[in-house]
Amino acid sequence: MKKSQLFVLSMASGLLLVASWPVSPFTFCIFFAFVPLLWVAHSTTKIRTFIGFAFLSLLIWNVGTTWWIWNSTELGSIAAMIANSVLMCIPLWGYFKLRNKSNSLLSYVGWIVYWMLFEWIHLNWQLSWPWLTLGNVFATHPNWVQWYAITGVSGGTLWILLVNILFFQLLQKYKREKSFPAALAFAVAAAVAIPLIIGYLSIPAVTNHQPNYNVVIVQPNIDPYQKFESLSTQTQIEHLIHLSDSAINPQTVLVIWPETALPEPVIQQELNNSSIYRPVLQFVQQHPKLTLLTGLESYVLYGNEKATPTAHALPNGQYYDAYNSAVVIRAGQPNQFYNKSKLVPGVESLPTFLNFMGPVFEKFGGTTGGYGRDTAAVVFTETNNPYKMAPIICYESIYGAYVAEYVKKGSNLLTIITNDGWWGNTPGHLQHLDYARLRAIETRKFVARSANTGISAVIDPAGRILTQTKYNQPALIRYNIPVTSGHTFYVKWGDWLYKMAAFMALLVILYQLFLWQAFKSRK
Repeated sequence: MKKSQLFVLSMASGLLLVASWPVSPFTFCIFFAFVPLLWVAHSTTKIRTFIGFAFLSLLIWNVGTTWWIWNSTELGSIAAMIANSVLMCIPLWGYFKLRNKSNSLLSYVGWIVYWMLFEWIHLNWQLSWPWLTLGNVFATHPNWVQWYAITGVSGGTLWILLVNILFFQLLQKYKREKSFPAALAFAVAAAVAIPLIIGYLSIPAVTNHQPNYNVVIVQPNIDPYQKFESLSTQTQIEHLIHLSDSAINPQTVLVIWPETALPEPVIQQELNNSSIYRPVLQFVQQHPKLTLLTGLESYVLYGNEKATPTAHALPNGQYYDAYNSAVVIRAGQPNQFYNKSKLVPGVESLPTFLNFMGPVFEKFGGTTGGYGRDTAAVVFTETNNPYKMAPIICYESIYGAYVAEYVKKGSNLLTIITNDGWWGNTPGHLQHLDYARLRAIETRKFVARSANTGISAVIDPAGRILTQTKYNQPALIRYNIPVTSGHTFYVKWGDWLYKMAAFMALLVILYQLFLWQAFKSRK
């Protein structure tokens, strides 16, 4: 096949992946988006040729779906999209090498388990960026994947890869025989239809019970680029309190403010003595039955000891950690803090192996030392408050297994606080909202989402958005959110499917090494 034809095929794969991704209405394209790229793999024997065209497909996918990162960091967005495309080439490289030395079935198994291993690693290492995990593609169609309560998004990834392989096999058969084999055509149809049917049959009967208590979600709509520069903290607090007071009624037990709603950094232990936040404390005192959950910028002092790898040094020799935090404040109760654990690489944290590039990241809007972080999920509980809150901060909401840890620790309400205005009115904030629907399905918990600039919402355990605000408008939601109990299979076992794929990938890798050694010994 000519290189021009391979170029067209690789372009087609990239464009189909873009067309399938939220918030596009063409989600079904994901079931054959990899088919042109598989055709490229079967049309060349040169690994460099295949990887070059694969990189093109993956770069189109990354740019076409996450271009909006440019609005918050220009150089960082280019680096992220190129790096992610390169990393995605690794499982395809493994598939191609295996295809040339073994039968088709084993090579397809290799591609599936290699890709799933890549996604699992990408969820858990220091450069984690799982925004394009394949299973996320169904975020706008929660009824298709109600079985995520068992598998999480890894089940969606497996589904997509399997259908693409079957579809490719069907087209190959047609090319050779000029007709569609009935058995294979049926297999393709069944592979698509059966998970869909299971999804629709698994929609839970969410209770219609309306409790006699409610949650108030506040969307202040403060420009994130003015938030830390031109707008005073006092002005922002007055705005938040005014909005909250207009929505609170005697049944309100929880008010949620968004990420970094309290923008002036404060020592955590000194929050109650902070003059800048006295109006917040007075607001809570005026509503003694109320719990306030809010984001804030905070720090912790350590003295002369560098207590954590992320600790910064002050001119006087003392060390401190800066945190992107969540806190619950209630009259007469001690404050509870949680510090964001899943940090955005290059923006909020710098992997240790890239510390030498600290000055470069800092120059282009990143970080040299980064925020400190908590090492585990923390659940907020308050006396006489029915909600056990999971304080999920922004980027953390795309980590299914991490969110499930909150529920395993007793949380019965997922509270997501975020600030999506960095990206402007682009698909970014819509994708972020839709990904939260998957977390609701996986845990079968309600989601209360407070966005500073973005979309705030209440999502039920079936992933349905019950109510939401508009983008770029100050807004309020008051909703009687029921409490649900129990743990899903996914909450209990987490990313078990990824772990199985990782084990199988190890076996395939060992087999590849055996083939390589056997080939080497014959030379």
